Amino acid sequence: MKRILIPAGGAILATGLLAAGLAGTATAASDVASDPMAKSAADAKAIAEFWAGTNNAALKAAKESNVWDSGDVAKLQSKGGYSADSKPGSSVPIGQEKKTSTKVQNVNMPKTIGKVFFVNSKGEKKWCSATSVQSKYRNLVATAGHCVYDTATNSDVMSKWVFVPGYYQGKTPFGIYVGKQAFTHYDFDVYEDYDRDYAFVTVYNGIQLGGGSAKQVSKADFDKFQGIKDAKDVAITEAEYQKCKDLNGGETPDCWAKTDSKIDVVGPDYPGAIKALTEVAKEQYDAAPTGKANGTKAPAATKTENVTKTEYDAYKGPGYRKIDSKGNFTITHYFVKNWVKKTDIKGYYKTVFYIVEGFAKDAGRLGDVVGGQGVSWNQPTGKYVRVFGYPAAAHPDGHKNYTGITPKWCYGKTSKKVVGSAAKKIEEHVALKCAMTEGADGGPWLLNYSNTKRLGYVNGVTSTFNDQDGNKRVDYISSPYFDGETAAVYKSAANVWSGKIL
Repeated sequence: MKRILIPAGGAILATGLLAAGLAGTATAASDVASDPMAKSAADAKAIAEFWAGTNNAALKAAKESNVWDSGDVAKLQSKGGYSADSKPGSSVPIGQEKKTSTKVQNVNMPKTIGKVFFVNSKGEKKWCSATSVQSKYRNLVATAGHCVYDTATNSDVMSKWVFVPGYYQGKTPFGIYVGKQAFTHYDFDVYEDYDRDYAFVTVYNGIQLGGGSAKQVSKADFDKFQGIKDAKDVAITEAEYQKCKDLNGGETPDCWAKTDSKIDVVGPDYPGAIKALTEVAKEQYDAAPTGKANGTKAPAATKTENVTKTEYDAYKGPGYRKIDSKGNFTITHYFVKNWVKKTDIKGYYKTVFYIVEGFAKDAGRLGDVVGGQGVSWNQPTGKYVRVFGYPAAAHPDGHKNYTGITPKWCYGKTSKKVVGSAAKKIEEHVALKCAMTEGADGGPWLLNYSNTKRLGYVNGVTSTFNDQDGNKRVDYISSPYFDGETAAVYKSAANVWSGKIL
C-alpha cells in the first residue's frame, strides 16, 4: 500500500476540487475524493440532449481517449509492489441471480459494458470504456480515473460525462446515463497518482431519447435550442422564393436560387447537340460499332493509368485491370460516345429548421436495465481474468488493429509480480499480456467471469498500454491493484443515491 506524504518542513501544492478541503474530509484519514458532475436533473437533461442532438451527432463525433502518447508506451519494470492491506473481499454481481451456469464455447460479451463520453479541457469530445457495477441503488459505473478526472488541467472532472451501455455506431440501446457524482482515490484526484487510476461514478436514471414530434421553428430559436434538432434544404416555388426575398428587403439569407443542369441523350443531328463520352466495360467497347451514332466507339477513347496495388485490388470496374510486362498495376478505361443536350433549370430553395420536443422518457436504473458486475479487492495475482474494452488507437508504430466500434476481450493470468513504470510514476500496477490499445482504457478486468451469466467481479480497470518486447506494438496492459483503499472508494460510491432526470 503506497501513501503520498507531505514532507516535514515542506509542502505539496494540492490541486483539484478538494485542494481547499485538506483540513477537512480530504486528509490522510480519508482515501475518498468526491466531486460533483451534473448537479441537477435539469443539468443532466441538457447534457443528455447535447450528446443526442441531431441524431446523436456528438456521440458519433467523439474519439478515443488519448491520455497516453506513443512515448508513454514504455516497458514495465518488475519493481515496487503492492501490499494487501486487509482481507480479500467482494460484492456480488446483480442481474442474473436466477440463471444457472452452463458451459459455453464462445465468449459472450457482458451486457454491462459500454462507453463513457465526455468533453475534456480542450473542448474535445472523447470516450473510454467502462462497466456497470453492483451498488445499493443500482446506479454505479466503474472506469479509469483518467476517464473521469481531467489530468491535463489538474482542475476538474470531465465535462458532460455520460455512460452509454451497449453503445454501437451512434445507437444507445439502453439509454444515456448522466454522471452525478465521481468518486476517486484522494491521491489520484489531488496528486495524479496512477497507482490509483480508478473511479466509480453514480449516474442518474437513464434517459431514452427519440420518438418525439418535430416542430418547425425560426433560425434564432433553432440556434438557442440545446436538444435534438435538424435542418433541411427543401425546394420551393419561384413565388415562394420571391416572397422570401421581399420579406428580407431584397436579401435572401433563408432562401436562394440555384441553377441545375438537366442532361438528355439525343441524336447526333439534334440542333445544338454536344458529344459526351460514357465509360463502358472492355467487352462492350470491343462490340461497339464505329460511326457517328450513339453508343459508337469514340476515336482514341481509351485511357490507361498506373495505380498502386491497393487501388488495383480495390477497383471494381468498368475499366480493365492488367499487370504489364514491367510489373506495373494498370487500369485501362474505355469510352463510347453519345450525343446529348444540356438544359439549364433554375431551382429555388430554403432551409427549414426543426426541433424535437417531448422526446424523452425515463429508462430506469442502470443496474435494473443491464445488471452490474461484482467488485473484488485484495485478491492474489496469478489468477485468470477476462478483460473487455473498446480499443481504437493505433500502436506506436502506426499500425491500427482496431476500430473502437465493437468491444474486444483478452484472457490470461495477471502477473504474479506487480510492475511499475518510471515514466508513469507507477509502482503498484498488475499486468496482463494483451494487445488492446487506447480506447480500451477504463474497461473492466473480470475475475471468475461466467460466460452464461455474463457476470464476474471487477478486479481492476485498464489504465496503461505497454511494449515489453520493444517492437513498438502494445503487448501488455496494466491496472491498479484493487486493495482495501479501492474498496473504501467503491463502498462510498455504492451507497449514494442519484435519482431520476425525468
